[in-house]
Amino acid sequence: MHIELTPLTKERLEQSLAGRPGQFKMFYDTEDCGCNGVLVIRIVSEPSPTDIVFQSEPFTFLCDRQQELLFDESMRLEAEEGYPAYKLTSDSTLFGSNIRVQDRRN
Repeated sequence: MHIELTPLTKERLEQSLAGRPGQFKMFYDTEDCGCNGVLVIRIVSEPSPTDIVFQSEPFTFLCDRQQELLFDESMRLEAEEGYPAYKLTSDSTLFGSNIRVQDRRN
């Protein structure tokens, strides 16, 4: 898998790290949502045992191997201008248009 990042997206993700080490985990959160899950981007200190690294530049991106099939091979992550959210798309799918970053580092 690969995620294409716009310049604004790179800038916002860098701000989210706040000068601290971290990795971005693409995660469908299914707790208390009553649906198939809500896509979030979690900042984690390290991968969990079931995570795979699918991109390492300019940032490290992870996902759980059980959720890997929910994503496409090539995607685009775009920061929303004037709004603290992101949109993840591919040529065939809109994965989410109000994706938030959750900092889950220790």
